[in-house]
Amino acid sequence: MTVEDMTDDLPAISAELETAPAGKVIAWAVERFGASMSLACSFQDCVIIDLATQVAPAIEVVFLDTGFHFPETLVFVDEVCRRYDLNLRVVAPGPEAIPWPCGTDRCCELRKVAPLGAALAGKRAWMTGLKRCDAPTRKNAPIVSWDSQRSLVKVNPLATWTDADLEAYARDHDLPEHPLVAKGYPSVGCAPVTLPVAAGGDPRSGRWAGSAKTECGLHT
Repeated sequence: MTVEDMTDDLPAISAELETAPAGKVIAWAVERFGASMSLACSFQDCVIIDLATQVAPAIEVVFLDTGFHFPETLVFVDEVCRRYDLNLRVVAPGPEAIPWPCGTDRCCELRKVAPLGAALAGKRAWMTGLKRCDAPTRKNAPIVSWDSQRSLVKVNPLATWTDADLEAYARDHDLPEHPLVAKGYPSVGCAPVTLPVAAGGDPRSGRWAGSAKTECGLHT
């Protein structure tokens, strides 16, 4: 069955996997797509990497290097890469992004959305660490869906997880923590547009602080 043939079945598949453990969702995706699926990871944490590499140790992990990450994020990427011996693919924007530095109108389009599209060219599916609790725009995110923007199947094994679930898993499995979390950054984006959050505040409130922006475009 081709990916296109599956499209009509995806809502039923997603409903069936709604209460399944994340590992089972990942196993379903790996069985069907194998090397034709990539995992896109922001490296805010490494929970999805820990889960995915248990099922498919050689899964391709895509990291979008926007050119504006915190130095701590790049250190964390290196740490996680060493720990899991990751099949890591670092994708950078093209020269067309140079006139659009972080915070400008087309920055995310040219430094995230377009590079991800290039990285996923020729793939049949992609996997993410997206959670419904991340933002109101993600509250209805399915476990499995058709990504019409990229003509791929999109798999969100952690969609039903809460922040508490994520923290508990990381603690129980002794996972490394992004260095900025302890400094008040519960959600880590690019350095020029990310601020720390006061204790008890909305974890995403530090992203694009001072603007109405809530999404970079990867998941919309």
